[in-house]
Amino acid sequence: MKTIIGIDEAGRGPIAGPVAVGAFAFKIKNYELIIKNVKDKYKLPLRDSKKLSAKQREEWFAIINKWQKAGKCDYAVTLVSASDVDKIGISKAIQSGLNKSLEKVKAKNTHQIFLDGGLKAPKEFKNQKTVIKGDEKIPVISLASICAKVVRDAHMTRLNNKYPFYSFNTHKGYGTKAHYKAIEKYGISKIHRKTFLKTLVK
Repeated sequence: MKTIIGIDEAGRGPIAGPVAVGAFAFKIKNYELIIKNVKDKYKLPLRDSKKLSAKQREEWFAIINKWQKAGKCDYAVTLVSASDVDKIGISKAIQSGLNKSLEKVKAKNTHQIFLDGGLKAPKEFKNQKTVIKGDEKIPVISLASICAKVVRDAHMTRLNNKYPFYSFNTHKGYGTKAHYKAIEKYGISKIHRKTFLKTLVK
């Protein structure tokens, strides 16, 4: 039985909070039929997580967790902190998270790996394919995208309790007008990406 793994990231663009890299591994044959059954039963679309509503993402995530408990799949999401993004840059931060997520799902170099956009797995993974807009075209990438997005959003909502002035629970760290106004009023917090806010860093 061949394991198929999808990789995607969430949170490349925000000015605060971590970047998240999700790895989703299907361990069973005919996974596309199982996905079709879910889509037909629950009338749930499967695409890039950003194009799903929060409710749709949560519904998929609940299904994913049921699959995981049943041993049908595995997934991992690695969060790379804002301070690490500042230290090594966003590209290297994503690569670090990608490598760790692959380790967490026990990826082997014999597994088929599909990656979104410009992402690449380490060279020892011979059976890898990077697909432009893969989160729209390849179901396992879409599922990885959902995992990364849901876990990151939940993390940002928790951070809102610690940093309530910035409304992280609403914009999730993205650079909205309200977020920039909050920065002007309260300054830059420990979880802001200073390299993304160079004009504001004194």
